[in-house]
Amino acid sequence: MGNRQRKSRRKAIRLWFIKRRSKADASHLSEVSDNDEQDDECMDGFFGRSLDMEPCIRNNELRIFVGTWNVAGRSPVGSLALDLIEWLHLKEPADIYVLGFQEIVPLKTKTVIGAEDPTEATNWNSLIGKTLNSKYGGAWLTPMIIPVTNDNYQYDGAAESDRRLSDYEISSPARGQTRTKCELSDRVGRYKLMASKKMVGVFISVWMRRALLKKHRVSEVKVSSVACGIMGYLGNKGSVSVSMSIGGTSFCFVAAHLASGEKKGDEGKRNHQVSEIFRRTSFPRQPEDRRKGLPLTILGHDQIFWFGDLNYRLYLEDNLARELIKQQNWSALQEFDQLRKELEEGGVFQGWKEGNIEFAPTYKYSSYNCNRYSGGLPSRAGEKQRTPAWCDRILWYGKGVKQLSYFRSESKFSDHRPVSALFSIHVEDQKCARSGLVSFPPSVPSTIPSKAPGTGQG
Repeated sequence: MGNRQRKSRRKAIRLWFIKRRSKADASHLSEVSDNDEQDDECMDGFFGRSLDMEPCIRNNELRIFVGTWNVAGRSPVGSLALDLIEWLHLKEPADIYVLGFQEIVPLKTKTVIGAEDPTEATNWNSLIGKTLNSKYGGAWLTPMIIPVTNDNYQYDGAAESDRRLSDYEISSPARGQTRTKCELSDRVGRYKLMASKKMVGVFISVWMRRALLKKHRVSEVKVSSVACGIMGYLGNKGSVSVSMSIGGTSFCFVAAHLASGEKKGDEGKRNHQVSEIFRRTSFPRQPEDRRKGLPLTILGHDQIFWFGDLNYRLYLEDNLARELIKQQNWSALQEFDQLRKELEEGGVFQGWKEGNIEFAPTYKYSSYNCNRYSGGLPSRAGEKQRTPAWCDRILWYGKGVKQLSYFRSESKFSDHRPVSALFSIHVEDQKCARSGLVSFPPSVPSTIPSKAPGTGQG
């Protein structure tokens, strides 16, 4: 390597350290050696890896993607991958993906009162994992994790490092690619499934970038489910929730499916179910947890996201609603929205927020592969008459949450359109395990020697 190339590489490394570690102790990170003989032994191959390192940093901003989709009892198929890419908005990747589904199984007597079958949820997890990880780095290994079957689940971060190759599903590489030993060890997936819970047709799946597990202490991942459907206790309606802590901030994600119906008074049923979910959702504590002050209820968390097929309708005649939709007059249509009225009057979700809706109602479409709302004039035989409505919603509660986008996707897979929101949040800072130092691979010194031999690094 020529002398000019060496100097250019050292300059680039110096600039990178200064930018990434401007707030760190300069005695550790700003002295990059000018001694060619000493530096050349560890510089070859270093620069190509340095940008991929994940040092402990002070910028604790995270991007959380929250999505909800009622899939009308249909099983996931491979062709859905393109729909998922659009729904997950993968052109701008998030740090955490929180996905809520409704009706992943048909709401029939057998599925409502029978034993839980994890098959469909596992199929959805598999498709989501492959979609996320294939987009970023062509991952070939996807964790084979089925949804949690009880509410006494807690995430064990230590167990992740103990995974064996047999714990992963090996899928085929892309055409023209071969798998090396290094690739098999590195590509276990950029995103890890942190928690997954199913109750009849309601399903939640939470994914996190693996790099975050190195930057932040992720702990106390727990799940809870509340059935409040038929007779107030069957799981055709209700919620599944995930509680977790990232750094010093606690999060709660609630995926819900509330009572249907557009008759006068049906909104009262939905309000009651919301109250029941708040009252009955709890996250189990171990005896040692009592000293930590961990949240036991939904409202005990710092930041909360509630999403799903909430089923709130419009106080508006069908023909007038369709005319406003035709005009794309979303602000006028929102004046008749039940959930908006409840938020304004404090009927439910007092103090909660929802982004401005600038998209067409998401329910109910006539049939699969159709862009026409069900019902209307002229009427069609066998078709349900439904006034279009924004049934699929995303709400949040807590300080420090900034919504970046709120939109619907155009998949025709079911009679609902999927809805998504992207949030920017900040987690509380936490002390680094080795403050002021960057963790290097074993082949690279943990501190870079100074020009003068024997000079201490602080």
